[in-house]
Amino acid sequence: MQIDMMMLISLAISILMLLLSAIFIMYCNCRKKIKTSTYDDTQSLGGRRRPRLPLGSLGIFPFIGETIQFISSAYSHKPETFINKRRLMYGNVFKSHLFGSPTIVSTDAEVSKIILQSDGKIFVPSYPKSLMELMGKSSILLINGALQKRIHGLIGAFFKSSNLKSQVTTEMQNYVTQSMANWTEHSPLYIQDEAKTIAFQVLVKALISLDPGDEMELLKKHFQEFIAGLMSLPFTFPGTQLYRSLQAKKKMVKLIHGIIETKRKLNINQRINVAKDVADVLLNDTSEELTDDLIAENMIDLMIPGEDSVPVLITLAIKYLSDCPAALNQLTEENLKLKMLKEKLGQPLSWNDYLSLPFTQTVITETLRIGNIIIGVMRKAMKDVEIKGHCIPKGWCVLAYFRAVHLDDKLYDFPYQFNPWRWQEKDTNNCSFTPFGGGQRLCPGLDLARLEASIFLHHFVTQFRWEAEDDSIINFPTVRMKKRMPVWVKRRRYP
Repeated sequence: MQIDMMMLISLAISILMLLLSAIFIMYCNCRKKIKTSTYDDTQSLGGRRRPRLPLGSLGIFPFIGETIQFISSAYSHKPETFINKRRLMYGNVFKSHLFGSPTIVSTDAEVSKIILQSDGKIFVPSYPKSLMELMGKSSILLINGALQKRIHGLIGAFFKSSNLKSQVTTEMQNYVTQSMANWTEHSPLYIQDEAKTIAFQVLVKALISLDPGDEMELLKKHFQEFIAGLMSLPFTFPGTQLYRSLQAKKKMVKLIHGIIETKRKLNINQRINVAKDVADVLLNDTSEELTDDLIAENMIDLMIPGEDSVPVLITLAIKYLSDCPAALNQLTEENLKLKMLKEKLGQPLSWNDYLSLPFTQTVITETLRIGNIIIGVMRKAMKDVEIKGHCIPKGWCVLAYFRAVHLDDKLYDFPYQFNPWRWQEKDTNNCSFTPFGGGQRLCPGLDLARLEASIFLHHFVTQFRWEAEDDSIINFPTVRMKKRMPVWVKRRRYP
């Protein structure tokens, strides 16, 4: 037994030495490759000085680079610390090595705008391997060119339609009313959980017309297993999180395939061309590229905001309002005034009513700025690119880091202070405010996200007073509340 143990230890040491040797050789080759791909600003081309690679560090370890420092900072209460430290040393655009790739990090709003607005021939999406594998090659988040523009355009136009906004308003009001009717004053209520349940149901209805029930619960169960692997280790053997997430996606694709097949038969038999949901929009398109597999997989990808972005927006808004009584009072007065007016007129609230509440919209805007639900986007350069004198070599990744821009004290006074009044005189249509991305990949559901948050806040503040328990924000790998935002509610009494 002891001999076997010694042999195992010896074998393990030998394997470790081989791995370290291989890593060292690859590291040297990697450094050599990176060095030869940079530009020497002392050389010239046609009498013009070549742009130079931004200053920065690639770290001392191959493949790892500065990833550990980045993730360590991301888990802290100020995840921008890693970025800000290097920005002070190297400038607003600097080089690093993150998630296995040499990377140019941009905290310059104008540089990030150019990156976001560039077409797929210059920059393509680039994400950690686990996310890329889970999304699949057909995902709207990863595809490029004419197909991406076509799908994005079809979905964007449908999401902006007044018919869908009316449907979402009706569905959101119904789910919010049903949920709030069961809230009790005798135990804490977890806002993050409530918002997730409601937003997921609303979005799935808009995507595939699935109502709450056993099938919805099964879909949600598989989806939660799927989303757990988005930022997991890139190993796909049985027992790993990524493997479980891939299996969950297969089950969801099969379920959605059944829904698509039923829709196709119904549309043929009844000659229905009016789209009730996103699946209908894509099915009605005559392009041969829009296969059932592509539609099913993209329906899953589009469910992510219902589980993540919209619920977090709602939760953070209530968090910040709980900590800012002046903002809460003004928002409550605005919504109570609208509620009483509509009751006096005997009219239901429309989607336009919710989106026309000025102070409510500034609260949502400020929540998006300070909350940074999406901290940034990653792209990969398909050729050597020069932006504002900075060289981005072919094959390098670019991280457009929104959070650093949104919290820049040169752009926003007291940036860490929740101040919705700042938006009463500030335009949201500028390159220093990009909570939904930008360019041809601008999130198509941005209006729906604002609408759903507005509806939830309206019903919450007009029906309840509350006291929030202490809770903290976790910023990585996704933004969420550590304790799920527990609050104690008390119903408002009206004469």
